[in-house]
Amino acid sequence: MKKLMLTVVFTLGAIVTSNAQADSDLVQIGAKGGVNFATVAGDDFDSPDSRTSFNAGLVAEVPYSERFSLQAEVFYSGQGFKVDDINFGDLNIDTDKVEYQLDYIQVPLLAKFYLIEGLNIYAGPQIGFKVNEKIDYEAGGSTDVDDTLFPEAQDFDFSGTVGAGYKFDNGFFVDARYNYGFSDLVKDTKSHNSVIQAGVGLMF
Repeated sequence: MKKLMLTVVFTLGAIVTSNAQADSDLVQIGAKGGVNFATVAGDDFDSPDSRTSFNAGLVAEVPYSERFSLQAEVFYSGQGFKVDDINFGDLNIDTDKVEYQLDYIQVPLLAKFYLIEGLNIYAGPQIGFKVNEKIDYEAGGSTDVDDTLFPEAQDFDFSGTVGAGYKFDNGFFVDARYNYGFSDLVKDTKSHNSVIQAGVGLMF
């Protein structure tokens, strides 16, 4: 948690102090939320289904010109995947569907380019801090993930983000993006987070 707070403070502090070099007098601050369609890519999982969850958090944007700005965010992101069953060591769950819940606080720093007024594309790195890891199954049960039962995901996830959005004159915006994890989801495996996000927000 201490590393999370330091990263959040550093990221937001850097973009706020850089406002001195920007053309705008004020940093634009906003809030956003939306839906996640998350799964895992890699050789160690057999094409799991996506988990539908949500994302919600804060946004800070500093414009440097009419066409370019930097955007920092801090948001909660529900990720993970679904499979038909899990059979690993002492953990044997066989129901219609098992949901592996893997949730993060995500902190991206994005370079944002405006193609025309309002319409933008962006890309940048993202650091994720794991805050929840649980297996939930339709029979009404759930279990915390423990290395004695199932290999735990790593506490940190480094990923890349690409996306596009449109911001209206009143500050309302719509947004769609794709996040791909460069870090191994579980240590020494070839598995990575893969998340499609769509949402809305408002700049103040």
